[in-house]
Amino acid sequence: MLMGTHLNANANDESDPAQPGSMVLVVIVNYRSAALAVDCLRSLEPEVAAFPGARVVVVENASGDDSADRLASAIREQGWDGWVSLVVAAENRGFAAGNNLAIAPALASSTPPDLVWLLNPDTVVRPGAMRELVAFLKGRPEVGLAGSRLEFPDGRPQRSAFHFPTILGELESGLRLGPVSRLVHRHVQSPPVPEGECPIDWVAGASLMVRREVFDAVGLLDEGYFMYFEEVDFCLKASRAGWPCWYVPASRVVHLVGQSSGLTKQGEQRKRRPRYWFDARRRFFVSNYGRARTFAADVTYTLAFGAYRIRRLIQRKPDVDPQWMLWDFFRYNFLRVKPR
Repeated sequence: MLMGTHLNANANDESDPAQPGSMVLVVIVNYRSAALAVDCLRSLEPEVAAFPGARVVVVENASGDDSADRLASAIREQGWDGWVSLVVAAENRGFAAGNNLAIAPALASSTPPDLVWLLNPDTVVRPGAMRELVAFLKGRPEVGLAGSRLEFPDGRPQRSAFHFPTILGELESGLRLGPVSRLVHRHVQSPPVPEGECPIDWVAGASLMVRREVFDAVGLLDEGYFMYFEEVDFCLKASRAGWPCWYVPASRVVHLVGQSSGLTKQGEQRKRRPRYWFDARRRFFVSNYGRARTFAADVTYTLAFGAYRIRRLIQRKPDVDPQWMLWDFFRYNFLRVKPR
Protein backbone atom coordinates (compact mmCIF):
# COMPACT_ATOMS: atom_id res chain seq x y z
CA MET A 1 0.00 0.00 0.00
CA LEU A 2 1.50 3.32 -1.12
CA MET A 3 0.55 6.77 0.07
CA GLY A 4 1.97 10.02 -1.22
CA THR A 5 3.72 10.78 -4.49
CA HIS A 6 7.25 10.53 -5.79
CA LEU A 7 9.21 13.42 -7.24
CA ASN A 8 10.96 13.01 -10.56
CA ALA A 9 14.62 13.92 -10.82
CA ASN A 10 15.27 17.46 -11.97
CA ALA A 11 18.26 18.84 -13.77
CA ASN A 12 21.11 19.55 -11.39
CA ASP A 13 24.11 21.82 -11.33
CA GLU A 14 26.93 19.53 -12.40
CA SER A 15 29.49 21.95 -10.93
CA ASP A 16 28.29 21.18 -7.42
CA PRO A 17 29.56 17.76 -6.24
CA ALA A 18 26.85 17.66 -3.56
CA GLN A 19 24.08 17.60 -6.15
CA PRO A 20 23.00 14.08 -7.12
CA GLY A 21 23.07 13.13 -10.77
CA SER A 22 19.59 11.67 -10.42
CA MET A 23 17.84 10.96 -7.11
CA VAL A 24 18.61 10.24 -3.51
CA LEU A 25 16.25 7.76 -1.89
CA VAL A 26 15.91 7.97 1.89
CA VAL A 27 14.44 4.85 3.52
CA ILE A 28 13.01 4.89 7.05
CA VAL A 29 11.62 1.66 8.51
CA ASN A 30 9.15 2.30 11.32
CA TYR A 31 8.10 -0.19 13.97
CA ARG A 32 5.95 1.21 16.76
CA SER A 33 7.82 4.51 16.73
CA ALA A 34 5.56 6.78 14.68
CA ALA A 35 6.21 9.88 16.80
CA LEU A 36 9.96 9.46 16.37
CA ALA A 37 9.58 8.88 12.63
CA VAL A 38 7.58 12.11 12.31
CA ASP A 39 10.33 14.02 14.13
CA CYS A 40 12.87 12.45 11.78
CA LEU A 41 10.85 13.55 8.74
CA ARG A 42 10.58 17.07 10.15
CA SER A 43 14.37 17.26 10.42
CA LEU A 44 14.69 15.92 6.86
CA GLU A 45 12.44 18.57 5.31
CA PRO A 46 15.17 21.24 4.78
CA GLU A 47 17.62 18.53 3.68
CA VAL A 48 15.30 17.27 0.96
CA ALA A 49 14.46 20.82 -0.10
CA ALA A 50 18.12 21.28 -1.05
CA PHE A 51 17.94 18.22 -3.34
CA PRO A 52 15.12 18.50 -5.88
CA GLY A 53 15.65 14.87 -6.90
CA ALA A 54 15.44 13.44 -3.38
CA ARG A 55 12.52 11.45 -2.05
CA VAL A 56 11.74 9.63 1.16
CA VAL A 57 9.94 6.32 1.66
CA VAL A 58 8.69 5.43 5.12
CA VAL A 59 8.00 1.72 5.53
CA GLU A 60 5.45 1.02 8.26
CA ASN A 61 6.63 -2.46 9.21
CA ALA A 62 3.36 -3.98 10.48
CA SER A 63 3.59 -2.39 13.93
CA GLY A 64 0.18 -3.66 14.96
CA ASP A 65 -0.78 -0.26 16.36
CA ASP A 66 -1.98 3.03 14.86
CA SER A 67 1.39 3.88 13.31
CA ALA A 68 0.14 3.75 9.72
CA ASP A 69 -2.70 6.19 10.43
CA ARG A 70 -0.47 8.53 12.43
CA LEU A 71 2.20 8.59 9.75
CA ALA A 72 -0.30 9.09 6.93
CA SER A 73 -1.96 11.94 8.84
CA ALA A 74 1.36 13.65 9.54
CA ILE A 75 2.44 13.40 5.90
CA ARG A 76 -0.86 14.85 4.74
CA GLU A 77 -1.21 17.57 7.38
CA GLN A 78 2.39 18.77 7.09
CA GLY A 79 2.19 18.90 3.31
CA TRP A 80 4.97 16.34 2.92
CA ASP A 81 3.17 14.17 0.38
CA GLY A 82 5.16 15.77 -2.43
CA TRP A 83 8.36 14.13 -1.23
CA VAL A 84 7.34 11.39 1.22
CA SER A 85 5.70 8.07 0.37
CA LEU A 86 4.32 5.64 2.91
CA VAL A 87 4.54 1.89 2.35
CA VAL A 88 2.51 -0.27 4.72
CA ALA A 89 3.92 -3.80 5.06
CA ALA A 90 1.50 -6.70 5.36
CA GLU A 91 3.71 -8.40 7.97
CA ASN A 92 6.84 -7.65 9.95
CA ARG A 93 9.62 -9.73 8.39
CA GLY A 94 12.41 -7.71 9.98
CA PHE A 95 14.55 -4.65 9.38
CA ALA A 96 16.30 -5.89 6.23
CA ALA A 97 13.04 -6.97 4.59
CA GLY A 98 11.44 -3.66 5.54
CA ASN A 99 14.22 -1.70 3.83
CA ASN A 100 14.03 -3.92 0.77
CA LEU A 101 10.33 -3.11 0.38
CA ALA A 102 11.39 0.42 -0.53
CA ILE A 103 14.75 -0.25 -2.17
CA ALA A 104 13.77 -3.04 -4.60
CA PRO A 105 11.04 -1.18 -6.53
CA ALA A 106 13.13 2.01 -6.58
CA LEU A 107 16.10 0.22 -8.16
CA ALA A 108 13.80 -1.50 -10.66
CA SER A 109 12.13 1.76 -11.70
CA SER A 110 12.87 3.75 -14.85
CA THR A 111 14.62 6.40 -12.72
CA PRO A 112 16.57 4.46 -10.08
CA PRO A 113 18.28 6.52 -7.37
CA ASP A 114 21.99 7.08 -7.52
CA LEU A 115 22.20 6.85 -3.73
CA VAL A 116 20.12 5.14 -1.04
CA TRP A 117 20.24 6.53 2.50
CA LEU A 118 19.19 4.09 5.21
CA LEU A 119 17.99 6.12 8.19
CA ASN A 120 16.55 4.98 11.52
CA PRO A 121 13.25 6.47 12.70
CA ASP A 122 14.88 7.30 16.04
CA THR A 123 17.21 9.83 14.42
CA VAL A 124 17.18 13.58 13.91
CA VAL A 125 19.46 14.80 11.16
CA ARG A 126 21.64 17.83 11.78
CA PRO A 127 21.67 20.56 9.09
CA GLY A 128 23.72 19.47 6.10
CA ALA A 129 23.87 15.79 7.07
CA MET A 130 22.55 14.61 3.70
CA ARG A 131 24.64 17.07 1.72
CA GLU A 132 27.86 15.93 3.37
CA LEU A 133 27.27 12.25 2.59
CA VAL A 134 26.24 12.97 -1.00
CA ALA A 135 29.20 15.29 -1.56
CA PHE A 136 31.60 12.71 -0.16
CA LEU A 137 30.32 9.87 -2.34
CA LYS A 138 30.17 12.10 -5.42
CA GLY A 139 33.75 13.15 -4.82
CA ARG A 140 35.00 9.61 -4.12
CA PRO A 141 33.57 7.37 -6.87
CA GLU A 142 35.62 4.40 -5.66
CA VAL A 143 33.82 4.39 -2.27
CA GLY A 144 30.59 2.42 -2.06
CA LEU A 145 29.15 3.28 1.35
CA ALA A 146 29.39 6.17 3.81
CA GLY A 147 28.11 6.56 7.35
CA SER A 148 27.41 9.58 9.52
CA ARG A 149 28.76 10.54 12.93
CA LEU A 150 26.01 9.44 15.31
CA GLU A 151 25.66 11.50 18.45
CA PHE A 152 23.54 12.10 21.53
CA PRO A 153 21.27 15.17 21.62
CA ASP A 154 23.94 17.06 23.60
CA GLY A 155 26.48 16.48 20.82
CA ARG A 156 28.51 13.72 22.45
CA PRO A 157 29.57 11.16 19.83
CA GLN A 158 28.40 7.57 19.77
CA ARG A 159 30.50 4.70 18.48
CA SER A 160 29.22 4.01 14.99
CA ALA A 161 32.33 2.99 13.02
CA PHE A 162 33.41 -0.61 13.53
CA HIS A 163 35.70 -3.44 12.47
CA PHE A 164 34.34 -6.74 11.20
CA PRO A 165 33.96 -9.52 13.80
CA THR A 166 36.90 -11.95 13.87
CA ILE A 167 38.12 -14.62 16.28
CA LEU A 168 40.66 -12.21 17.75
CA GLY A 169 37.97 -9.57 17.90
CA GLU A 170 35.75 -11.93 19.88
CA LEU A 171 38.68 -12.54 22.25
CA GLU A 172 39.14 -8.81 22.86
CA SER A 173 35.42 -8.14 23.11
CA GLY A 174 34.94 -10.83 25.72
CA LEU A 175 38.12 -10.43 27.77
CA ARG A 176 38.29 -6.61 27.94
CA LEU A 177 41.87 -6.58 29.18
CA GLY A 178 44.05 -3.61 28.29
CA PRO A 179 47.23 -5.46 27.26
CA VAL A 180 45.25 -7.85 25.05
CA SER A 181 43.28 -5.01 23.49
CA ARG A 182 46.50 -3.19 22.61
CA LEU A 183 48.04 -6.37 21.20
CA VAL A 184 45.09 -7.05 18.85
CA HIS A 185 44.11 -3.42 18.27
CA ARG A 186 43.48 -4.02 14.56
CA HIS A 187 40.74 -6.47 15.53
CA VAL A 188 38.99 -4.35 18.17
CA GLN A 189 35.41 -4.47 16.94
CA SER A 190 34.31 -1.20 18.56
CA PRO A 191 37.29 1.18 18.34
CA PRO A 192 37.27 4.75 19.69
CA VAL A 193 35.30 7.28 17.65
CA PRO A 194 37.51 8.52 14.78
CA GLU A 195 38.32 12.23 14.75
CA GLY A 196 38.07 12.65 10.97
CA GLU A 197 36.78 10.85 7.91
CA CYS A 198 38.45 7.52 7.36
CA PRO A 199 37.96 4.07 5.81
CA ILE A 200 36.32 1.61 8.18
CA ASP A 201 34.96 -1.92 7.87
CA TRP A 202 31.34 -1.04 8.57
CA VAL A 203 29.17 1.72 9.96
CA ALA A 204 25.91 1.59 11.87
CA GLY A 205 22.80 1.26 9.73
CA ALA A 206 21.13 4.08 11.66
CA SER A 207 22.60 6.41 9.01
CA LEU A 208 24.21 4.64 6.08
CA MET A 209 24.30 5.91 2.48
CA VAL A 210 24.87 3.35 -0.27
CA ARG A 211 25.79 3.82 -3.91
CA ARG A 212 23.40 2.13 -6.37
CA GLU A 213 26.27 0.17 -7.91
CA VAL A 214 26.80 -1.59 -4.59
CA PHE A 215 23.32 -3.06 -4.79
CA ASP A 216 24.05 -4.04 -8.40
CA ALA A 217 27.15 -5.90 -7.19
CA VAL A 218 25.91 -7.64 -4.03
CA GLY A 219 22.11 -7.50 -4.14
CA LEU A 220 19.68 -6.28 -1.51
CA LEU A 221 19.99 -6.65 2.26
CA ASP A 222 19.88 -10.28 3.40
CA GLU A 223 16.33 -10.89 4.66
CA GLY A 224 17.56 -13.86 6.65
CA TYR A 225 18.47 -11.30 9.32
CA PHE A 226 15.43 -10.23 11.31
CA MET A 227 17.31 -7.46 13.12
CA TYR A 228 21.00 -6.75 13.79
CA PHE A 229 24.10 -7.74 11.78
CA GLU A 230 22.37 -7.05 8.46
CA GLU A 231 24.49 -3.93 7.84
CA VAL A 232 27.65 -5.78 8.97
CA ASP A 233 26.92 -8.54 6.45
CA PHE A 234 26.09 -6.03 3.71
CA CYS A 235 29.27 -4.01 4.26
CA LEU A 236 31.38 -7.19 4.24
CA LYS A 237 29.83 -8.31 0.96
CA ALA A 238 30.42 -4.84 -0.49
CA SER A 239 34.04 -4.86 0.66
CA ARG A 240 34.63 -8.25 -0.95
CA ALA A 241 33.12 -6.86 -4.17
CA GLY A 242 35.56 -3.95 -4.13
CA TRP A 243 33.33 -1.29 -2.58
CA PRO A 244 34.89 0.10 0.63
CA CYS A 245 33.04 1.88 3.41
CA TRP A 246 33.99 5.24 4.94
CA TYR A 247 33.10 7.12 8.11
CA VAL A 248 32.14 10.75 7.37
CA PRO A 249 31.80 12.74 10.62
CA ALA A 250 30.95 15.97 8.81
CA SER A 251 27.51 14.36 8.42
CA ARG A 252 26.04 14.49 11.90
CA VAL A 253 22.90 12.64 12.98
CA VAL A 254 21.37 12.51 16.45
CA HIS A 255 20.58 8.93 17.38
CA LEU A 256 18.16 8.35 20.25
CA VAL A 257 19.84 5.07 21.13
CA GLY A 258 17.60 2.01 21.18
CA GLN A 259 14.30 3.86 21.19
CA SER A 260 13.13 2.24 17.96
CA SER A 261 14.36 -1.26 18.84
CA GLY A 262 13.86 -1.20 22.61
CA LEU A 263 17.13 -3.08 23.15
CA THR A 264 18.94 -0.28 24.98
CA LYS A 265 17.85 3.13 26.11
CA GLN A 266 20.07 5.82 27.47
CA GLY A 267 19.92 5.93 31.26
CA GLU A 268 18.36 2.48 31.65
CA GLN A 269 19.91 -0.81 32.72
CA ARG A 270 20.74 -2.89 29.67
CA LYS A 271 18.04 -5.40 28.87
CA ARG A 272 18.44 -9.07 28.13
CA ARG A 273 19.32 -9.58 24.49
CA PRO A 274 16.57 -11.16 22.39
CA ARG A 275 16.92 -14.49 20.66
CA TYR A 276 17.06 -12.86 17.25
CA TRP A 277 20.30 -11.04 18.17
CA PHE A 278 22.04 -14.39 18.75
CA ASP A 279 20.48 -15.87 15.62
CA ALA A 280 21.70 -12.89 13.58
CA ARG A 281 25.22 -13.15 14.97
CA ARG A 282 25.37 -16.86 14.18
CA ARG A 283 24.03 -16.31 10.67
CA PHE A 284 26.72 -13.72 10.03
CA PHE A 285 29.57 -15.94 11.22
CA VAL A 286 28.40 -19.15 9.53
CA SER A 287 27.52 -17.54 6.19
CA ASN A 288 30.72 -15.52 5.97
CA TYR A 289 33.33 -17.63 7.78
CA GLY A 290 32.00 -21.19 7.84
CA ARG A 291 31.02 -23.47 10.72
CA ALA A 292 34.53 -24.34 11.91
CA ARG A 293 35.59 -20.72 12.37
CA THR A 294 32.20 -19.93 13.89
CA PHE A 295 32.73 -22.65 16.49
CA ALA A 296 36.22 -21.31 17.22
CA ALA A 297 34.83 -17.80 17.62
CA ASP A 298 32.06 -19.04 19.92
CA VAL A 299 34.50 -20.95 22.15
CA THR A 300 36.88 -17.99 22.22
CA TYR A 301 34.20 -15.53 23.25
CA THR A 302 32.67 -17.85 25.86
CA LEU A 303 35.99 -18.46 27.60
CA ALA A 304 37.08 -14.82 27.34
CA PHE A 305 33.78 -13.42 28.57
CA GLY A 306 33.62 -15.98 31.37
CA ALA A 307 37.11 -14.92 32.50
CA TYR A 308 36.04 -11.28 32.42
CA ARG A 309 32.95 -11.98 34.51
CA ILE A 310 35.08 -13.64 37.19
CA ARG A 311 37.52 -10.73 37.15
CA ARG A 312 34.63 -8.25 37.38
CA LEU A 313 33.36 -9.94 40.54
CA ILE A 314 36.82 -9.97 42.13
CA GLN A 315 37.42 -6.32 41.27
CA ARG A 316 33.83 -5.38 42.20
CA LYS A 317 33.25 -3.55 38.96
CA PRO A 318 29.68 -2.52 38.05
CA ASP A 319 27.76 -4.92 35.82
CA VAL A 320 27.04 -3.19 32.53
CA ASP A 321 26.35 -6.27 30.41
CA PRO A 322 22.94 -7.43 29.21
CA GLN A 323 21.26 -9.68 31.75
CA TRP A 324 22.05 -13.41 31.43
CA MET A 325 24.44 -12.67 28.55
CA LEU A 326 26.88 -15.53 29.23
CA TRP A 327 24.15 -18.13 29.74
CA ASP A 328 22.18 -16.97 26.70
CA PHE A 329 25.31 -17.00 24.54
CA PHE A 330 26.12 -20.54 25.65
CA ARG A 331 22.65 -21.99 25.21
CA TYR A 332 21.89 -20.38 21.84
CA ASN A 333 25.29 -21.22 20.33
CA PHE A 334 26.15 -24.58 21.89
CA LEU A 335 22.89 -26.08 23.14
CA ARG A 336 21.06 -24.65 20.12
CA VAL A 337 17.90 -24.07 22.13
CA LYS A 338 14.95 -23.74 19.80
CA PRO A 339 12.61 -20.75 20.13
CA ARG A 340 9.38 -21.35 21.99
